[in-house]
Amino acid sequence: MKKQVFLFFTCLLLASVTGFSQRITYSEPDKDDSRTLNFEVLGKLNGKILVYKNYRDFHYISAYDNDMKLVEKTKLDFIDYRVLNTEFIQYSDFVYMIYEFQKKNVMFCMAAKLDANGKKVGDPVMLDSTENVNYSSNTKIYSVINSDDKQKIMVFKINTKNDKSHVLTTCLFNRELVLQKKSKLAIPMPQKNDFLAEFALDNDGDLVCARVSGTSSNDNINKISLVTKAAQSDLQKITDIKLGNIYLDDIRIKVDNINKHYVISSFLSKTKRGNIEGLYYVLWDKQQNKEMLNATTVFSDEFREDSRGDGNTKTAFNDYFLKNIILRRDGGFIVVAESAYTSTRGNTLNRWDYLYGSPYWAPVDYYSWNSPSGYYPWWRSNAFNNTNNLTRYYADNIAVISFDPTGKMEWSNVVRKSQFDDNTDNYIGFGIFNTGDQLHFIFNVQEKRTQILTDQSISPAGQIDRNPTFKNLDRGYDFMPRHAKQVGSRQAIVPCQYRGFTCFAKLEF
Repeated sequence: MKKQVFLFFTCLLLASVTGFSQRITYSEPDKDDSRTLNFEVLGKLNGKILVYKNYRDFHYISAYDNDMKLVEKTKLDFIDYRVLNTEFIQYSDFVYMIYEFQKKNVMFCMAAKLDANGKKVGDPVMLDSTENVNYSSNTKIYSVINSDDKQKIMVFKINTKNDKSHVLTTCLFNRELVLQKKSKLAIPMPQKNDFLAEFALDNDGDLVCARVSGTSSNDNINKISLVTKAAQSDLQKITDIKLGNIYLDDIRIKVDNINKHYVISSFLSKTKRGNIEGLYYVLWDKQQNKEMLNATTVFSDEFREDSRGDGNTKTAFNDYFLKNIILRRDGGFIVVAESAYTSTRGNTLNRWDYLYGSPYWAPVDYYSWNSPSGYYPWWRSNAFNNTNNLTRYYADNIAVISFDPTGKMEWSNVVRKSQFDDNTDNYIGFGIFNTGDQLHFIFNVQEKRTQILTDQSISPAGQIDRNPTFKNLDRGYDFMPRHAKQVGSRQAIVPCQYRGFTCFAKLEF
């Protein structure tokens, strides 16, 4: 009898643990948080979850407790001008808000320190400014990157007035926003369609980016050079990387601070504008300033068949775009890519229409100011931005590929899904969360005209698990998993819509 009672309570305990492991807690809808609200989940500070909110010229920080109850709502009244761009860098007990605005003919890049309640600490600091902006700009000039340990922050801008030489101005700061080095680099652009892409900053404050070339503005990349700049140097090193007889697009660079390496990857095709055949990757040793590995992996017919959607095997990866590169401590890495495309009144747009990237999961546009002084964007096709047409967004299967430190493919697998929505991409796509023992992919699936939030995870060996449905999946909440952010080892915040209001849900794995 005692044994039976013991087993009974053991089962109850296990059931309660299982139920707790996938729980959702919702915030109350705020009447000021309309459907058109701009927002960004900042993270968890001193036990409070901070969310930045912006509507027109009003800027707020909302602080939620562990039960997602609103405990503080702070208006950022120190912002007196129309903000063109905001970036946030979170620490354990404060967050930096880096913002950009124009005052008369001067563009300012400022930083404000906010505490765990979202209140300003001290006065905003000017990081840089650009004079002689002779018109009212609607786009940003500055881009912001930081090192993985967040001890180094860089603000930079690119002047392209001279087609043969783009001027890159960088401002490197430490954690206290004390300027460490300001440099102005003239980077030669020998070919007509050369441009800079994929900027990254390592923990030493060294900058790395790619100079890439194509035969036209919306064609394959046929040449790539690695541009590096040491933290305290005013000179850059430019090294051509061997491609061979292949063509690239959608370049990604990831810093491996543990092994002092840079990982460069891209999908490849064997012919100009040909089908995607596999993956190209380079392992660059930072300390020796040389290439350690230059390899390609051609996808097998079995993997292509497993990854394809409605198309045929040959074109299986033509709609895939690189989404994540996840580094392992042993020097290996995992690549995550998703099939994404759009159609406008029956005309499907392919990767060439998007110009080096998905229209809604594109890399940061570093060329983003069109002005007589020389800052202008690397223009992308705007067919999908035509508001007079109905645009349908699609997001399908997720391909996950693991490589060992020598660049050899260890395993591959596919998380299957099929999603679409009209005129918005907020509710399709996925969020990815690393719980240490697994990578979790959360996304919406359609069941009887209702969107259900689903969690599938993949183990270090590539095994996919379809986890039980989340508890407390209340009707009426439409989740936006692609805007989600991990705020703890097993916690994530997912924005959602409820009766026309924007609110936030805490997921506990």
